[in-house]
Amino acid sequence: MNNIRVLCVENRPEYMDALKDMLERTGYEVTPATTGGQAVHLLTTLHVDGVLLEYDLPDATGSVVRAEMKHIKPDVPVLLFAGIGSQTPFLLRFFDSYLRNSERQEADFGDLDA
Repeated sequence: MNNIRVLCVENRPEYMDALKDMLERTGYEVTPATTGGQAVHLLTTLHVDGVLLEYDLPDATGSVVRAEMKHIKPDVPVLLFAGIGSQTPFLLRFFDSYLRNSERQEADFGDLDA
């Protein structure tokens, strides 16, 4: 993989460690953030290819942070999630598939915008 950077936003250290480990094993460069404010700052200062965003953050809800992120960088995919659980491996596979195939998807679905 050619250094695809994922901004991973999770305020629980034990969950962050697990997510970071899973993403890095898949080949991603992971930049962690623990608050919505920190995540928005990192998004504006770094090149980020995708964002994995926890819904329940200490300073804002994930939906508010996502809206701000999409306003700043509308082309960066932001996937909201609600904690770690049995769905996490599926969620990460979906996120991985989307990031690896986003250029092909734009070509396949680009004519749907018309």
